[in-house]
Formats: sequence, structure tokens, C-alpha cells
Amino acid sequence: MSQKKAALKFVILLGIVSLCADATYEGARSITGAYLGVLGASGAVVGLVAGLGELIGYGFRLVIGYISDQTRKYWGITTLGYVVNTAVVPFLALAGRWEVAAGLMIAERTGKAIRTPPRDVLLSHAATQVGRGFGFGLHEALDQIGAVMGPLAVAAVIYLKGGYQGGFAILIVPAVLGLSVLLVIQRLYPNPRDFEQETPTLKGEGLPRVFWIYLGAVALVAAGYADFPLIAYHFQKGAIATEQTIPLLYALAMGVDAVAALVFGRLFDRTGISILVVAVFLSLMFAPLVFLGNSHLAIVGMILWGIGMGAQESILKAAVAGMVPMDKRASAYGTFSAGYGLAWFLGSALMGILYDQSVNLLVVFSVVIQFAAIPILWLVGKHNIN
Repeated sequence: MSQKKAALKFVILLGIVSLCADATYEGARSITGAYLGVLGASGAVVGLVAGLGELIGYGFRLVIGYISDQTRKYWGITTLGYVVNTAVVPFLALAGRWEVAAGLMIAERTGKAIRTPPRDVLLSHAATQVGRGFGFGLHEALDQIGAVMGPLAVAAVIYLKGGYQGGFAILIVPAVLGLSVLLVIQRLYPNPRDFEQETPTLKGEGLPRVFWIYLGAVALVAAGYADFPLIAYHFQKGAIATEQTIPLLYALAMGVDAVAALVFGRLFDRTGISILVVAVFLSLMFAPLVFLGNSHLAIVGMILWGIGMGAQESILKAAVAGMVPMDKRASAYGTFSAGYGLAWFLGSALMGILYDQSVNLLVVFSVVIQFAAIPILWLVGKHNIN
């Protein structure tokens, strides 16, 4: 088997693992916002929990990235992360208080933090054979197929009167399947680093200046991107969607995410990071449609939200791989994720507070701060990162 075909197979198999993991935790996340509301949480609490989970999860990646580069135990750390990431989800069915549910939600984010930096390094090696944008885009597309399947399964259980508890319990199935496939991949590909040769121009100490500029722009986008639990809370409180249709709207967004990841990943390989400017411009209008519109406009808003998520998930990580030396890549991913997560936390917490005070202010904040990232991304695009 040629290197390119072997790398493509690796990307697909790792994508299947992510598909199963996403079916597990995204299925849960499709109803956690509404679930917290049912358990008595306020809008500010929902925004704070969502943001805190991201803060802890993304912040912990800074440490995990460094440990991964120092130990080179990429597979072991990845496996540990997937176990924690998916094992806690079914226990949400047993949460009788919002405080317990919030703790489990944060634990799930912590598991994702553990597995993401080393997993992205493993993926980046194979992506050099098939195109970084396409490799990360294909992985994200498979990832989001799971993100569609999970919410649909949860919606089906709720429709059949299984309630939120039954919805969480059914997610043990993809969790076990994903971990099984992960163990198989490690036996087939014990050293994915063999797919890639170090690029001489990327040797050196520390992280380059363009990386930090890029991180600043991405932080603005993250701060203005409302997390779905807050959106779901709004849909429930404003009677925009019912208990049964909220997971379906999330599934729609994840389906759009999958397509956008492939499209923007390919465009990244051809045009470079400047294509992210287009994605941000398209997606920044989700907030007024989702938070100020009726049910029909909310659907359009969720489509734009999905476009932004897909483009970010495929392009952001692919660009980082082209900016830093191979032996510092996990540290770069960890640093990048920490900055992204801090911005996401601050933005989510603020938008939760703004929601309780004025939805209009929330919308203005979201649109303006994302738009501020566009000129910075345009500047980074001049470095022709691909």
C-alpha cells in the first residue's frame, strides 16, 4: 500500500473513532442546555457552565500538549482522553440536580482536552500525505456525521417518551464502539510520524510570531461564538423550538458543519488561510438570526452557525500544522487550544449574562467581535500558510 493510501486509511479510521465519540458527547450536548434549565439552572448558569467547561478543557490542553511532546506517548494519552471523554456521558442520566449535571459536563470536556492535542498531532502526520486542509476536513466531516447521529438518536429516544435520561443512556453504544476501533488503529499504525518528513524551514526554537497573531484573531472569533447550550436554552425559553426539535436543529448544524469542513478544507489547500475570512464573514450573522428571529430564521441561523464551526474545525488546526516545527506541534496545539478556550469561556460567560439583561446586546457583541477578527486574519493570510 502506498504512503498516500495508507495515510488516507489512517485518517478515515481515526475519523470513525471521532465519529463515535462525537455521537456520544454531541448527542448529550444537544440537550444539556435544556436539561440544565429543567433542573432549575438560569440562563447565566447555563452560559457559565458551558464556558467553564470549555475553559477547563481548552486550558488543560496547554499542559497536555507539553506532556505529549516531552513523552512522545501520543497514542497512550489519546486513548486516556477518549475513555474519559465518553465514559462520563451516560451518567448524565442519573443526575438529579443541575450541579451534578454541570460537573459531568465539565468532566466530559476535560476528557476531550486530554485526547485532542496528541490526536491532532497524529492526524497532522497523515494529513501531509493527502493535503492538510483535506485531511483535517475529512476527519471533521466524519466527526460531524457522529455529531448528527448522536442528536438524532437522542431525539428519537425523547420522541418515544424515554425522556432526557433515556437519551443520555443510549449514548453508551457509540462510546464503546469508538474505543474498540481506537484500539485496532493503534495496532495497525503504531508510529504515524513515519507519514511525514520534517520541513527544514520550520526548524527552530519557540513558536513563530505569525502563530501568535493568528491565535489573537481566532480568539476574537471564539469569544463571539455562542455555544449551543445557550442557544438551546433560548429556543426552549422563547418557544422557538420544542423539546423534540431542539436536538434536530443541532443535528442540522452538525450536518452543515460536515459539508463545510470538506469544502473549506479543500479551499484551504488551494488558497491558504485567507479562505477563513470568507467563513467568518458568512457565519457572523448567525447570532441575529438565532436570537432575534422566529423559528424559520433560527433554522437559517443554525445553518450559518454550522458553516462557521465546520470551517473553523478544518482550517484552524490545519493552519497550525503548517506554522510550527513537528517536534513542537502538540505544544502548539495545546497553546492554541488554551487561548481559544479562554476566549470561548469569557465570551460564553459574558453572553450568558447579556442574555439575562438584553438579547440585543448579546447579538451586537457577537457580531462586532467576530467582525474584528477579519482584518487580522487577512494579515495572517499574506503569509500563505497551507
